[in-house]
Amino acid sequence: MFGYRPDGKKVKDLDPIQRIMPHIMVHRHDAQNLTSYDCPCEPMDEFIKAEYESGQKYNYMHILIASLVRTIALFPRLNRFICNGRIYARDCIQISFVVKKGLSSDVADTTIKLSFTGHESIGEIRDAIDEAIQKNNTLDTSNGTDKLAHIITLTPNFLIRLLVNLIRFADKHGLLPRSIINLSPFHTTAFITNLKSIKGPSIFHHLYDFGNTGMFFAMGKESLQPVVSGGELAVGKIMPIQIVTDERFCDGFHFVSAMKQIRMLLAKPELIKERLESVAKDTVVQHSFRNKK
Repeated sequence: MFGYRPDGKKVKDLDPIQRIMPHIMVHRHDAQNLTSYDCPCEPMDEFIKAEYESGQKYNYMHILIASLVRTIALFPRLNRFICNGRIYARDCIQISFVVKKGLSSDVADTTIKLSFTGHESIGEIRDAIDEAIQKNNTLDTSNGTDKLAHIITLTPNFLIRLLVNLIRFADKHGLLPRSIINLSPFHTTAFITNLKSIKGPSIFHHLYDFGNTGMFFAMGKESLQPVVSGGELAVGKIMPIQIVTDERFCDGFHFVSAMKQIRMLLAKPELIKERLESVAKDTVVQHSFRNKK
């Protein structure tokens, strides 16, 4: 309450225009910016092959998440979010993604949220992703998010609406406990959907007004397309990545610079093999996080 939250610090020294934008564009669907990137697969394939020969297994999802975590560590304004007309800096880097427990429309999905410091190497990020997927990939397994959703949906429909509205109200005023925020995949730095895994095309996925997700990345099925290589026209394997961002918490220059960084890391995943010693800090009001545990 009064600008204090358990998961973020209120940002200070904002430009007047940026400070007023959350009041002009009240909802995230008002503030969505859409962009796309046709990601060349050859550099990732070469990295995956070289690492496999040394006994390390990676996939495109590992590389994208690791590139995103490293970029956010270098460009900390990407880790901001909007709540109740205020701009906050998140206290850690969080990535949410959906895991399909089986290739059937009758099999339920589950959502995973992982937290990072920004120092992690691509190997550490891969291990965290694989461990989380392994824990949640069986049909009879449910994580904390699944259990919370199940409890809420045990009630009649009108009570579901009431409970969700109560959560919205508590979140808006900084009263939502850290324990609930930790279970919510919608309170996250970025959400990633891997449509490539089900051989689907990439899409521009909307940002949720519930929670505080500020970025959404959608990976699509790769395809062979004409590309220019060495000044000559050739055929290359391309994976489409569609990106939706909330424009209110970060200026355009920072966003563009960060997206260039992501593209560079996707083209050179070997740059993330080592841990990042120094993580950039955001400028925020100096007060302690509440309910950290």
